[in-house]
Order: sequence, then C-alpha cells, then structure tokens
Amino acid sequence: MKEIDEASVERHRAKMANRKAVQDAEVAEKTQEKGLLIVHTGSGKGKSTAAFGLALRMLGNNRRVGVVQFIKGAWSTGEQPALAVFGDRVVWHTMGEGFTWETQDLKRDVAAAEKAWEKALELMADETIGLVILDELNIALRYDYLDLDKIVAALQARRPDLHVVVTGRNAKPALIEAADMVTEMTLVKHHFKAGVKAQAGIEF
Repeated sequence: MKEIDEASVERHRAKMANRKAVQDAEVAEKTQEKGLLIVHTGSGKGKSTAAFGLALRMLGNNRRVGVVQFIKGAWSTGEQPALAVFGDRVVWHTMGEGFTWETQDLKRDVAAAEKAWEKALELMADETIGLVILDELNIALRYDYLDLDKIVAALQARRPDLHVVVTGRNAKPALIEAADMVTEMTLVKHHFKAGVKAQAGIEF
C-alpha cells in the first residue's frame, strides 16, 4: 500500500470537507419534484441500454414501467425476457417492424409508427405507470413518420409525475428544447469497424 503522510491526510480531509459543504448546499437548494422528459441521443452505443437501466431503477422503487419500441421488431432483444420476470409491473409493446432499410415501405412504416404512438399515449395515461420508455421514437421523428409538434405537445402535457425517456439518434431540436435532461452518447470507438458482428447480450 502506498505510504501517505499525515499532512497529506489532513489536506485531503479539509478538501473533502469543503467539497461536502458545497455539495450539501447545492442539494439543499433543489426542492422541486416532477416527472422528467429525458432524451438519450447521439451516434454512440448505449441509448436504449441506459433507458432500461432506468427501468430497473424504477422497478426497484416499486413503480411500474411501460415500454413502446417504435422501430425494433425484427430482432428479439435481451431486455424483454429479462424484464418479463417482473410480471405485470412491466408493460412491453414491440410495435416496429424492423429498421427502415429493411422494410423499404413508407406507408407501412408510418402506419406502424402511428400505432405505436397510440399505444404510447395509452401507457402515459395509465396512472399506475411511473416511467414510459419510447424506444427509438427519435428515428420515427427523424423520418417524419409522426407529427413532431403533436408529439412534443403531448409529451409536455403528460401528467406531472410521469417520467418519459425517448431514445434514438438525431433527436429533433424541438424535442431537445422540451426535454428536462438530454444525454448525447458520443461514438469514440466501435467494434463493428474491426469486423466484429452484433452479439447477443451486447447489441441485442
């Protein structure tokens, strides 16, 4: 173990005490509690993964979770069977028909997106649900499958205690502006570039 002299110990203690005082004061100032609109976007991996991490946190606090997947559908993702162990505490709807380059059918994609949004509204109206994940909604909005203004207005008009997470690349500026929290996943390095295929437990 690295030897640490007493002077270093005291300097560290004083520094951490000052930091704690600042942190405690900042936390004490935050008194508002509300449902959040959270957006996970960006070119990096982890947007949906982070949303499902919030689902686990919500379940751990005895709140129900609703999930609507707007695009994914062709692949079965590992999160669904994992969260299924929570029974009716998780309501899951996979409404997409796969990635847009797979379907190649604009009318079909728009119809699927509209149906998914109707389900999203239904879950958002369910007062027993504390968190709704709208997985890949950003993709549907990017391709104009849904009316952006209508979606943003409905998200802003949600009940005060409901948390909503929207995932997907290329989040629209209007959605970012309406959100309470926006996290952009930045791509630094990806194994696809080295010829590694999508793998169970990592990509799906």
